[in-house]
Amino acid sequence: MDINPEPQKRYNVLQPQWSSHAVIYQVNTRQFSKKGNFDGVREGLAHIKSLGADIVWLMPIHPIGEKNRKGELGSPYAVKDYLAVNPEFGTEKDFKALVDEAHRLSLKIIIDWVPNHSAWDNPLVDQYPEWYAKDYKGDFRPSPWWDWSDIIEFDYEQVGLRKYMIEALCYWVETFDIDGFRCDVAGYVPNDFWQQAVRKLNTIKPVFMLAEWENRDLHENAFNMTYAWSWNETLHELAHGRCSLDRLRKYYSWNERSWPHSAYRMTFVSNHDKNAWDGTHREQFGDALEACIALSVVGEGMPLIHNGQEAGETKRLAFFERDPIDWQEHEIGTLYRKLIALKKSKAVLGNGEFGKRMIQVPNSNMDKVFSFVRHNEDEKVFVIINFSREKVDVMFAEPLFESEYAHWDSGEHITFNADSSTKLGPWEFQIWVA
Repeated sequence: MDINPEPQKRYNVLQPQWSSHAVIYQVNTRQFSKKGNFDGVREGLAHIKSLGADIVWLMPIHPIGEKNRKGELGSPYAVKDYLAVNPEFGTEKDFKALVDEAHRLSLKIIIDWVPNHSAWDNPLVDQYPEWYAKDYKGDFRPSPWWDWSDIIEFDYEQVGLRKYMIEALCYWVETFDIDGFRCDVAGYVPNDFWQQAVRKLNTIKPVFMLAEWENRDLHENAFNMTYAWSWNETLHELAHGRCSLDRLRKYYSWNERSWPHSAYRMTFVSNHDKNAWDGTHREQFGDALEACIALSVVGEGMPLIHNGQEAGETKRLAFFERDPIDWQEHEIGTLYRKLIALKKSKAVLGNGEFGKRMIQVPNSNMDKVFSFVRHNEDEKVFVIINFSREKVDVMFAEPLFESEYAHWDSGEHITFNADSSTKLGPWEFQIWVA
């Protein structure tokens, strides 16, 4: 038997240079501004840019189904027409003006795409009923295990459905010059469809693809970035004292050994699902919030800001009604701006292969303190986080951490050597830059 022992590269999505230190910002058009429309988002793009964001992800912009609608306005994930914009948000001209303004500010626009299911009253239901999955009775079915009564599922064994969806995706890139898609429940759709779609989309322009799923194989010829759900869940459990710090170490070990280095993982403390159903970021993370935000930005992964986090995310935004964000200056916004500025200033804090791996620094309080270095020949960033409610005095082992540093925020200078120790308050984080 002739066996070729050379490694075979399966995960060959090429990450664009512009994404090397990119940050993503999620917009709920309905709630982002008092206007609740595309114009309101367009007017807020300069603010998003000022945070240091590079990618603007718009939740679904399409008309919403009326049959079996939830609430007064319905879920944006119950799509009635894949080739139109929701009149609640404005016109196609308004949407194009939003995209053009984003591009003028060097921002990328990706729109939410809902491929797994449609609204009950989407015209495709009557035109192509064979494109839809059926239950054991032969009826259209919502997802059988979730309360998704306002939608019915597609059947991707149907070639006609695949062709339609790919053409619809291409329409938005060709007509409005958007830069990619965030794909809802991407793992419910066969990966070979995504590969077919991305191959076609890239003949128009290179697109950036985000999967709402956590599976490394989605990075095979399809997605640039996947959700780091496990990261979020681990940090949430840590914040509530329901798991050990080793669980976080296991996440990063899994991320390093099981996922391609080129794959972007989206790290987040909030998004529309978490905010609506689990609570505000402070409800979810309590006093650990700032430390978790810091790790989302300076650890491996691309950080997400959910609209309103920078204003303190003071409420759970209603999902099926109008509920505009209460905008205000807030210390969380200041924290994000400073951390993102640090990320962008250091090559080692880049995304995927543009940055450097996190290397664990052993310490004297491994059950409470998480410490690591990201470094190259010219730069070193040393991060120390107390994931406990107690004050700690900690020392470090192995020589990698030893250097002269400046504090990332205050500029205070310090030298760490084998005899050095540092004190941290509950949930305190320190970042030192050499």
